[in-house]
Amino acid sequence: MIAGNVIGYGATSGEIFIRGLVGERFCVRNSGATAVVEGVGDHGCEYMTGGTVVVLGSTGRNFAAGMSGGRAFILDLNPAQVNTEMVDILAVPEDQKESLKSIVSDFHTETGSQIAAELLKDWSAAITRISLIMPRDYARVLAAIERATKDGLPIDQYVMEVAANG
Repeated sequence: MIAGNVIGYGATSGEIFIRGLVGERFCVRNSGATAVVEGVGDHGCEYMTGGTVVVLGSTGRNFAAGMSGGRAFILDLNPAQVNTEMVDILAVPEDQKESLKSIVSDFHTETGSQIAAELLKDWSAAITRISLIMPRDYARVLAAIERATKDGLPIDQYVMEVAANG
């Protein structure tokens, strides 16, 4: 373990790149930072409301408990470690693959991570090993914003209608 517990607690912006494993409650209440590590302890991304987390290694138990926003990308995820009460485990969508690659590339540049280097050597194979953890309500809000924008509707009004009616 290279870093302790509660790294990134309540982060609102910026980047956290840690080459190695971190302790428990990584990025709890993260609301806007981008964070990359090579493994996390228990309760990672608990109550996260925004931002992006990339874990290039194992997670402890109860990952994503109470996660209502943001995205987490996990390499070789063990689904049994995820608290799926509020989130879904998905394949990385096509429209997010390049931005994720850019984050992993930045992480490699800044830290010299061998894990990131190996993934970047064959990204098309690596991306199939990465899962997206996406909060269900957050996904509905993003879809509502996209639809309102496409249809030229007032975004706030449309999002509130979706929230009220599911």
